[in-house]
Amino acid sequence: MRRFLNLGGKTLHVDLQQGGSARPIVFINSLGTDLRIWEAVMARLRGDSPVLRHDKSGHGLSSGQTDSIAGFAQDLADAMDELALTDALVVGLSIGGLIALQLANCRADLVGGLILSNTSYRIGSSEMWQTRMDDLHTQGLPALSTGVIERWLSPGFRDAHPVDTEGWRMMLARTPQAGYRAACRAIRDADLTATLPRLRCPVMCIAGSDDLATPPDVVADLAGRISGADLVTLGGVGHLSCLEVPDQMAALVSDMHGRLG
Repeated sequence: MRRFLNLGGKTLHVDLQQGGSARPIVFINSLGTDLRIWEAVMARLRGDSPVLRHDKSGHGLSSGQTDSIAGFAQDLADAMDELALTDALVVGLSIGGLIALQLANCRADLVGGLILSNTSYRIGSSEMWQTRMDDLHTQGLPALSTGVIERWLSPGFRDAHPVDTEGWRMMLARTPQAGYRAACRAIRDADLTATLPRLRCPVMCIAGSDDLATPPDVVADLAGRISGADLVTLGGVGHLSCLEVPDQMAALVSDMHGRLG
């Protein structure tokens, strides 16, 4: 059920699909996307767990402009507290992976396991993100969206699904520009290296062989710094693996969920 939460004066758009009494699953979106990117994955899950998705601040139907990973993690922690969700399998994509790491670091009670998809402890360089924000100011997000979508989705997916590709590009182009800029600042300033040795929950890291934003070696470096982490590389897949291969993503989520018990 989709609803809005008032969290300290900030409106957060969430979708909580009620399941049985099994461990909750929480999905966290990438930059410039909203909770719809997980729909195909959710449709392939068993349905015996509560599943939470949300539009992070400044995206989709959520208000505000959060410009730190700690702030995004606090928003999610507040939402999970409001909805009485704990010990969840948290699945974070791109910036969502940074948020998931921060959440596990500051609220370990909320996180029973992590899937870190197409992400790392630091994404890109400060210079790259500053250039992105400068271009955003001079050109606007609609003009940038074509170039970004080529980093999001593999050439094979774009060629095979041109209509879907255009639809996801429009989602990005219509993201509130102030919210997008604030999230870019959060990524620019984020370095979660120090959180990795403190992780005490099971972790799976997922890479896409055709990911231009967080290439396989970047995700492998992340996995190598986390004790006991599993590493899965999806062949022929770009940055938004949940859109390109929802069957495989759902199977990985289900496998990890089952191992957590």
